[in-house]
This record gives sequence, structure tokens and C-alpha cells, in this order.
Amino acid sequence: MADVKTLADLPFHVSGRFPKEVLLQRCHADGTNDLSSRDLFEKVRDLSLGLSGLGIQAGDRIALVSESRPEWVIADLAILSAGAVTVPIYPTLPAEQMRTILADSKARFVIVSDEGQAAKVRSVRRTLLALEGVAIIDYMNNDQPVEKSIEMPLSEVAARGHERLLTEDGLGRDYREASSRVDPDEVATIIYTSGTTGEPKGVMLTHTNILSNVMASRQVIPMTSEDTALSFLPLSHSLERTVMYIYLHDGVTVAFAESLDTIGRDLQLIAPTLMTGVPRVYEKVQARVLESVAQEPAMRRKVFGWALGVGWTRASLQFAGQPVPWHVRLQDRLADRFVFAKIRARTGGRLRLVVSGGAPLGRAPAEFFCSIGMPIVEGYGLTETAPVLTVNPREAIRIGSVGKAIPGVDLKVATDGELLARGPNIMLGYYGKPEASAAVIRDGWFHTGDIGEIDADGYVTITDRKKDLLVTSGGKNVAPQPVEERLKWSPLVAEAVLIGDKRPFVSALLLPERALLEDQVRQAGAELAPLEDLVNRDDVRALYQAVVDSVNRNLADFEQVKKFAVLPAEWSIAGGELTPTMKVRRRVVEARWKGAIEMLYLKPSAFRTTGP
Repeated sequence: MADVKTLADLPFHVSGRFPKEVLLQRCHADGTNDLSSRDLFEKVRDLSLGLSGLGIQAGDRIALVSESRPEWVIADLAILSAGAVTVPIYPTLPAEQMRTILADSKARFVIVSDEGQAAKVRSVRRTLLALEGVAIIDYMNNDQPVEKSIEMPLSEVAARGHERLLTEDGLGRDYREASSRVDPDEVATIIYTSGTTGEPKGVMLTHTNILSNVMASRQVIPMTSEDTALSFLPLSHSLERTVMYIYLHDGVTVAFAESLDTIGRDLQLIAPTLMTGVPRVYEKVQARVLESVAQEPAMRRKVFGWALGVGWTRASLQFAGQPVPWHVRLQDRLADRFVFAKIRARTGGRLRLVVSGGAPLGRAPAEFFCSIGMPIVEGYGLTETAPVLTVNPREAIRIGSVGKAIPGVDLKVATDGELLARGPNIMLGYYGKPEASAAVIRDGWFHTGDIGEIDADGYVTITDRKKDLLVTSGGKNVAPQPVEERLKWSPLVAEAVLIGDKRPFVSALLLPERALLEDQVRQAGAELAPLEDLVNRDDVRALYQAVVDSVNRNLADFEQVKKFAVLPAEWSIAGGELTPTMKVRRRVVEARWKGAIEMLYLKPSAFRTTGP
């Protein structure tokens, strides 16, 4: 739209074009807290004027440390409409990592969600010479006079802005004019990559970078003001944040889940039509459904298996553009009525679009959701690309592919197999790191670091990360991600990490899907035991050996998993094994389970694990 030239224009655009009574919501046990379009605009305006009143100027960096909630959106838009730069920080990061980002970005101000986040900043405050103030969304009075403290309630900043509006003639007009003067080619945000290895780098994205991605993505995935979206991914992540801008641009009502643990409840409460997620979320949904089915009588389990087969036959024919025979359509209607409709009802029954990004989507959940009538649209991109590069067409999904390039983006494969991209969405560079920037942007092409292929129809397949390639001691190159994905096709495997770099053969660390494993043990008539004991039992080892054997049948000898360890553990963001976007930190896992890995290579019979 012509009235949206920068992200600073969004508050004016949404309030003028979509005057809705409910635009943003936050879910909780008793219902939702709602904000109208007008509420959003006024809160953004007041906070932006309050920040300007504190001396914040164009180009200043303001950090934002909060869980996803309406206040995150308000703070972000207030920063941007003041001409400043938002530096989002995952609230799950420990104080030291937060300090690194605040110091590197030279943030003048930081907005945090609560006392817990404020305490992190407080603990490292003395080393942050550029930091002048901390505003707390859920402020708790600590008996310090606010005017004498570096800390203040965010509501106080907004109140100061509102007071300015009432007392300074023409300030409302000046605010609009100042927002309209924001340069589209100026930096809007610096996003620090979570990084599965190494120190994070600050990705500088301009207003043009992000808005070009917004406009291109909405052409591929259309939505309207009649839609309702459930948001539960962190807004600190570039995917959910860009999606949020698309929602605002098109007037979509957005409800924020209370937490990841309440998604099931909030789906029922909101009955959304749109949802974005990462593969692990969909894997968990599939696991819960399969767990529930596993407890049903044999006949119902048989009916469920039949229904999935029919659903996948129908979906695969549709995606291939082939006619669906009448007998398949008839069986599919029966399967939908008696099986799939009940599963979809758990999501509120209205979902028309489900998007996956942030990490590769496994074939098993992709086929499962397509079969039940909720196809997942998988896309691909990086923080450095603002972030979307490709999206699967909803009516022509190809499982295993991340889709086609979105409008305005060019892709090609380099001679070494690396996927290269160019377009208006490519980052300005890494903040304060010109050499690192030059290393990935060469001759106008951004080097993604991913190994990929582009077929004759333009569909892109990502086969691995360039830096993750394993080179065995025999000189064989093994791409771990395809093998890990195939291992995860089994509902018994929650995560898989391949080992083998500079080793004589490939091995694997497997994380069990505990509930399903225990169900299988019960169905076999065996006794349960603590997970530490269970993963080392012969009957359980046999279950996972069958999974490994099945995968190995389709691999070259040097790619095959020769040994494996089933780990008695759960990986989490808090534990450090997963990034905030649920990707496995391979180096962390390898370090923590070093003992188990060494046992795999110690002697032929040593494949059992006793812990990290």
C-alpha cells in the first residue's frame, strides 16, 4: 500500500484502514484482554512521544526484552515511529548473553517485561556505559524513588508522552510528520542471531528490507481482516515479527497465547484461522495425537491407520495436480467425518493456514497434517534475509521442499552447492563487523551457508548446512540433516543428532519421545521403569534398532548409522540444548554428552549411555 513506506507508518495505516474493536488480544485462564485499533495507535503514539521526551533520537538503539504480548508490539512500533532502532533480545537468554548484546549494540535504553528481566540487566549494568534507562512493563515498586532511579515503569514513560501531547501545541501533527520523515533505507532493527555455534552477530535490517519482505510474502500467503491469528512464537525471532507486520498491514486480529504450555487451551478459546510455528510444535501435536490413538482399542487404531492412508492418497494427488478418483473422495469424506474432523476440532476447527519456518520440517509431521486436512505451508529464510526467501504454494505443496522463491527474490546454487540469494530483503550487514558482512555478501549475492538444490519448477530443497557437513576419518562427506530427519520420521524419536566428524564411522544420539515409548512398552506387556533404566533395556534398544535399520536401508554404507545411544534426557531452551527457535545446538549437545559419544567409539559393544 502506498501509505506504508516504512514500518513507522504501520500504526497510522492500521488505525485508519482497519478500525476494529478487537485487533490485539492476550489469552489467559479467564479469557482475553483486548485492544482495539484505536487503543494500539494511542498507546504507540504516547510511548513514542515519551521516549522522545527522554532524549531518544533517530538512530538510537533501544533493546526490547519481553515475552510475546501486545506490549511488545506497542514498544516496537513506538521505537520505530520515533526513528530509533529496535534491538530485540530473547527473554530466555541469561544475563551474560544479554550483556553481550546490549554492549555490542550500544543500547541507550532497554524495555523489559518484568522484574526478572530487570534483575538480569541490573546484574550487568555497571559494564554497560551507553545504557541510560530501563523501563519495566510489569513494574513492581521496589521503594526506590522513580525519579532518582535508572529504572521506571513503562507506563510512566507513556504517561509523560501523553502529557506532552496535551500541553504542547501541535505535537500530534508533529508526531505524524516526524514519523513520515523516517528514511526507508535507515536501519529499523538489529537482530542478534541466536547462533547454534559461535558468538551472535547483529543483523542490520532496514525498513525497506523488512517491508519488501512483508509485501512479497503477503502475495503468496493472502490474508484478510476477517482472519484471526494465534501467535506463540517469540517476536524476537525475525519470522514471527515479520508475520506480525503482515498481520497488522492486512488488519488481522492477533491473539497471543499465554505460553507454549497453553497453546491447546488457547486454540480452543480463539479458534484461529491462521497460525505460524516451528517444526517442534507440530511434531509435539502429532506425538500427542498418536499417543492418544495408541491407548485406543485395536479396532479404532486400525480405523485411524486406514484414515491416514486415505488422507495422504488424496493429498498427494491434489498436490501433484492429478484428479482424485471418486472412490478415494468417498473414503476421504468418511475418514474426515469420523477421524480428521475430531482432530481439527482440537485446534478450534477454523484453521485454514498453518505455516512452518525457523528449521526444516520433517516428512512425518508434514504428511500427517496434510492427511488430516491441515496442510502445513513450509517456507525458508534467514534472519539476514528479513527473513523469507521461499514459500511452498498451498495448493501445490511438495513435501521435503521449502517451496519457491517469493516475488522479488532471486536464488541460485553456487558451484560448491551453496544456495545464494539476492533481493531487496537482503540485510545491510552485520553491525560493527564489515569483514563478516563482506564474507557473506559478495557481488550482490548473499551466501546462505545452506547446501541446496533448485529443480526445473523452481522448488528449493535444502539438504544441509555447509558448516555442519561431517567428514569422516576416511574422507567421506556426510550431510547429517537428511539422516536426522529420516530418524525423526519415527514417532519414537523426538530429536536426533548425527556424530561422525573426524571419526571412523557415523553414529547417532537419539532423544526418545517418552510418552509414546512408554505406551509401546505397556502394549508389549513389559514393565515400565525410570527413563535412565528404560533406555538401556534390551526390549527398548530393539525398538530403536529397528528405526535405525529402517533408515540405514536407503543410505550408502559410509552414511549409515553404525551405533547409537538413546539418551535419558529432555532438551530445552532453558537447558541450552535448543535455540529460542527450537533448533538443536549441535555443539552444546556434543559437549554435554561427550562421555556417551566416546563410549560409542570405544569398543564394539559399548553403545549404552549412563548420562552426560
